[in-house]
Amino acid sequence: MEITTLGIDLAKSVFQLHGVDAAGQIVLMKKLRRNAVLEFMSALPPCLVGIEACGTSHFWAREIAALGHDVRLIPPAYVKPYVKRQKNDMADAEAICEAVTRPNMRFVPIKTPGQQGVMVLHRTRKLLIRQRTMMLNSFRSHLAEFGIIAPQGPQHVVRMAKAMKDGEHDDLPEVARTALLGFARQLETLTVEIRLLDNQLRAWHRQSAVSQRLQTIPGVGFITATAMAASVPDPAAFASGRQFAAFLGLVPRQNSSGGKDRLGRISKMGDPYLRTLLVNGATSIIRRDGRDDSATGIWIRRLLDKKPARVVTVAIANKTARIIWAVLLRGDVYRRPAVN
Repeated sequence: MEITTLGIDLAKSVFQLHGVDAAGQIVLMKKLRRNAVLEFMSALPPCLVGIEACGTSHFWAREIAALGHDVRLIPPAYVKPYVKRQKNDMADAEAICEAVTRPNMRFVPIKTPGQQGVMVLHRTRKLLIRQRTMMLNSFRSHLAEFGIIAPQGPQHVVRMAKAMKDGEHDDLPEVARTALLGFARQLETLTVEIRLLDNQLRAWHRQSAVSQRLQTIPGVGFITATAMAASVPDPAAFASGRQFAAFLGLVPRQNSSGGKDRLGRISKMGDPYLRTLLVNGATSIIRRDGRDDSATGIWIRRLLDKKPARVVTVAIANKTARIIWAVLLRGDVYRRPAVN
């Protein structure tokens, strides 16, 4: 029997395959070691292949698609309803095989190696910034134990660390001074590494026409622009800007029933990193555009008169997400609306 649909449950070493024919009858239930997957798929006639989206799924999707198969990535949350009773590799592969055939299923666009590389830069930068923040807070608290208070702002702590390396604050106990000098050296190294990552992102941004178009949107800098350009390879996967905003978790969570609409806080679904970038950009819009007489400024002031500032930033982030989707889909730059 010819396999028409194949579900693959990815793992670190052992992959589970589940195949059905055109009539939906099971014709394959097989385990394969990692190094045998491509050899098996190359001998298989072209078919529809479903894979659960995860860290390694984009690599396997590209490799299997190169063999002539139609590969589709499915969000894990959309596979779960098709798992019958107990969860195991066989049940997961069967659920993936079933979910990929649904006509209303939503799929994850397959990323290119270049897009994945840009996101590696972003994730590395995010990790180093978090480590740098932890060190700054620790350095500040240790100095406070000896009555040395650093002014607010990370730049003051960095300046104090450099001063300690140059011989200042020699009244500290030697054991404490040795530990704090280690902090100072690591802070300097982290600052250099973060600056190098920023330069690499700027270089990629200058080469990407999509990223440059996104930067024309208010509240979107090169960090947000590069992250969006790398994370959303196919804007047509979303039916509307509203759906894209919902994908990012910027819409209220619903608990509606019986014709009664019950809306709660934002759902916070999707990528938290992208959502954070949009909310931070919205905060800058409030500080800048909230004072001018543009259409955006008037709209922001009206919202601030009725809602708390943090609620307004989420509303602006939602609007920015919709504009990003439109710019990605149309391939055009952003144009500010005229004042009525």
